[in-house]
Amino acid sequence: MADLKYKPVSHDHEAFLKNARKREGFRKAYDDLEEKYRLIQEMLLARSKSGLTQEAVATLMGTTKSAVSRLESAGKHAPSIITLKKYAKAVGCNLEIKLVPAKAYPTKCSNGSPKKRASR
Repeated sequence: MADLKYKPVSHDHEAFLKNARKREGFRKAYDDLEEKYRLIQEMLLARSKSGLTQEAVATLMGTTKSAVSRLESAGKHAPSIITLKKYAKAVGCNLEIKLVPAKAYPTKCSNGSPKKRASR
């Protein structure tokens, strides 16, 4: 008879990333997904703090549990701002979106004139 005792598989995420970064194209792909995963992590944390299930959030949003599941996953779906606002409200949060200047773009000096970009 098969041994059905639970045996968790150990996983060293840092070691995994160290090895994966050696593969061609991994860093770009990983960096491209960083913001998406950060948003999902924020959403899951907010729902956890609210003590709500996906089903409860779906009811509050006027949608289905499967729609909330897709929203909280890292698939190809890009949620609209309206959907994110509904989700935020359902879990007792406000949605805050801001644009942060990138280092490569000029910023304004104290006298109002643009700074020159750093050369590459």
